[in-house]
Amino acid sequence: MSNDDDDLSEPRKGILDLLDDFIEQIQHLRKVLLGVSISAIILAPLAIALSAYLLLHPSFFAVLEIENEFGLVLSVLLGAVIIISLVWLVTGIRQYYSISAWKKHYAEYQKEKEEIDKKIASQFGLDQD
Repeated sequence: MSNDDDDLSEPRKGILDLLDDFIEQIQHLRKVLLGVSISAIILAPLAIALSAYLLLHPSFFAVLEIENEFGLVLSVLLGAVIIISLVWLVTGIRQYYSISAWKKHYAEYQKEKEEIDKKIASQFGLDQD
């Protein structure tokens, strides 16, 4: 190989290293998003259950009768908690399935990358790291 070939392979290797680093960062982000989606799947039903329990509790109607304005605000807030929690739950479930698909695609990428690296190394008689 000539010096010109060595000069061209260094930038190419740098770009491939950057791409690998980028993909690793995406993998890290995937793990964070997985944690967020699991927390939504766990916490949203708890918020819904607590709000429903308060709304259906017999003492709640007594509070509504005694405290007109406070009861109205409390009812609106509990309704908002239920609606927001439902949206959060649906979003968490959709995100979980989306992230699960990433894992499959990343495994396929890793496998193909290793096969291509082996093929190139054997074709040009290079040592693999």
